[in-house]
Amino acid sequence: MSYRTRETLEAWLTDFRNARSAGGAIKVVIQDGSGGRDTGLIVVPLKSSNASIHIEPGSPAGDGWRITIDALEDTTILDSHQLQELAHELAVAAELCAYLESRAADG
Repeated sequence: MSYRTRETLEAWLTDFRNARSAGGAIKVVIQDGSGGRDTGLIVVPLKSSNASIHIEPGSPAGDGWRITIDALEDTTILDSHQLQELAHELAVAAELCAYLESRAADG
């Protein structure tokens, strides 16, 4: 089952940070699942945009995880350096999503 407690996700996030030396601003927040279970939700704030990313299990039955990028209310205008920073932040989020899928598959 992909749904994990906040405590488990925090441990996995710490392992990811230690292995990758990235993701310092990423945090785990409580997300109430069905029946009031603490399923956890990963939040990836973006420095170069007013959007944020949420990473969560795709379904209770599978090991797949999904990334949601919140809709932007305002237009984001970036220079080349800011766009490169945003691309790096998105790459870290993608790597974390793949890492969570791997950890969930391992049990």
